[in-house]
Amino acid sequence: MADARNVLVTEVEDLRLVVLGACVQCDEMSEQLVKYKVVDGVAEILLNRPPVNALSLQVIDQLLAALQRAREDAEVRVVIVASAQKIFCAGLDLDILRDKSGVEAKQFLEKLYFALNDVQYRLGKPSIAAIDGATRAGGMTIAISCDMIVAGEGATFGYPEINVGLIPALHFVQLTRLVGKHQAFGPLFLGDPFDTQSAFRMGLVSEIVPTGTALDRARVLARRFAEKSAVVMKLGRDAFMRAYDSDYRRSIEAAAETFALVATTDDCQEALRAFVEKRPPNFKR
Repeated sequence: MADARNVLVTEVEDLRLVVLGACVQCDEMSEQLVKYKVVDGVAEILLNRPPVNALSLQVIDQLLAALQRAREDAEVRVVIVASAQKIFCAGLDLDILRDKSGVEAKQFLEKLYFALNDVQYRLGKPSIAAIDGATRAGGMTIAISCDMIVAGEGATFGYPEINVGLIPALHFVQLTRLVGKHQAFGPLFLGDPFDTQSAFRMGLVSEIVPTGTALDRARVLARRFAEKSAVVMKLGRDAFMRAYDSDYRRSIEAAAETFALVATTDDCQEALRAFVEKRPPNFKR
């Protein structure tokens, strides 16, 4: 694995936490970017793109394939999504958006927004995100797509897209439904990271556990879910998803259109260049 580059970091309690994304040079076609295993009816899906699980098209493709595999396996009763790295997920690989057309940006969103939502909607079994470390931007999309989020005390969350000329468009729909308009606006438009206690108070996180134990706790919950009737669980979860979904798909389609439009603006491309060149952006006035 080659050195990471273009990584935005911030100092938080002497830890260097990734804020948006990373571009990593590697032969991804031959890499296992998402690990998959099944133990006692629980599928564990681990993001595995060192150092920060920056989301490339290949990562998303492998994540979707793993979720679909779990959906189709009758022996799998519960799904856990976690990380094989110290960070859950730092967000998008910026190469996906730099100097790209709106059509190209939309192709990525078709996977991260629509396909991820669709496979989780039809999963037919509970899914739990186990988070230790930093979760940002597209990593938030993956975490919130799950039915529960178990987070370590030291985990942090954030939507830093606004800082590089983008918008967390999906979360205009997703986060407001979870925590309400007034709780959502600050994190989405200030771009500041927030801690696990804040996420729990907002209603974003299901449980807080000691740092480094999120996956262990998720396994305990998964075993309890796995003890229930698989048929009743599927029918019940399907009904739960229908009740929750409402006009969600139509709303995220509008959000994707807006994201693709923003990604092609001069200000967005200038912010992405400034990020790579480690300088303040020069926005048009």
